[in-house]
Amino acid sequence: MKLMMFEKGNGTALGLVEGTTVIDLAAVDASLPRDLAGLIATGPGSLAKVKAAAAKAPASAKLALSSVKAALPIARPPKFVCVGLNYALHAKEGGHPIPTYPSFFLRVPTSLTAPGEPVIRPKVSVQLDYECELTIVIGKGGRHIPEARALEHVFGYTLFNDVSVRDFQRKTTQWTPGKNFDSTGPLGPWVVTADELPPGASGLRITTRVNGEVMQDSNTSDMIFPTANVVATLSEFMTLEPGDVIATGTPSGVAHARKPPAWMKAGDRVEVEVEGIGVLSNPIVDEA
Repeated sequence: MKLMMFEKGNGTALGLVEGTTVIDLAAVDASLPRDLAGLIATGPGSLAKVKAAAAKAPASAKLALSSVKAALPIARPPKFVCVGLNYALHAKEGGHPIPTYPSFFLRVPTSLTAPGEPVIRPKVSVQLDYECELTIVIGKGGRHIPEARALEHVFGYTLFNDVSVRDFQRKTTQWTPGKNFDSTGPLGPWVVTADELPPGASGLRITTRVNGEVMQDSNTSDMIFPTANVVATLSEFMTLEPGDVIATGTPSGVAHARKPPAWMKAGDRVEVEVEGIGVLSNPIVDEA
């Protein structure tokens, strides 16, 4: 199933996407958690309640998907971890050796932005780059998770555009500045539960388009460190929690590797897509 958060009144609501319709779950069953983070935290039994609610949803609770405005699926994840250099050709285009251990870094909540909302190109740089990423949402937490059992801890998958300010990323060997400018991390528009996709979300086409032109085109089976390995490796040194988000890295074709670099600019629209999940689309604007 596809679960999303959407704007409703002065707040947000949890919805179940069915085709071109969104079911407002709170309007059907007031006992359900009011947000996706809460639903994940209640455990796998909550999905059965969602299915039951959807089965009895009246017409008044069914909204046209085109009429709702998506919000961040998880506005403030307990942790937002990113994997760098997880596709061999991307590592090579950046002049990096193929890693033997994942490169991890963190995103902060203020860097995130909702589907459809502007990505802000900061005043201090023009080197704004796109990065399409398959993104894991943790359902069951834990430490020292065996790789063979790691997929049991995945609730589902979503989309992330790890928009990077490249000159700030390269100021030091730590990537934090270039990966955490405000409003540079589109996430969403929904989370697809793991049962709807191949194990580990492997074998799915992953692409980026800027103004309709394909800039990145690869497959999630090309990841150096696949989903199960990433989850298991992270759990070696941190406790994973329900609602944690893990972006799994981007394939080749990024703007900085092109001749000349294809930096994004105000007026552009960037779309990232993963087969079976959907499209995440955002415009680019300059910082005021």
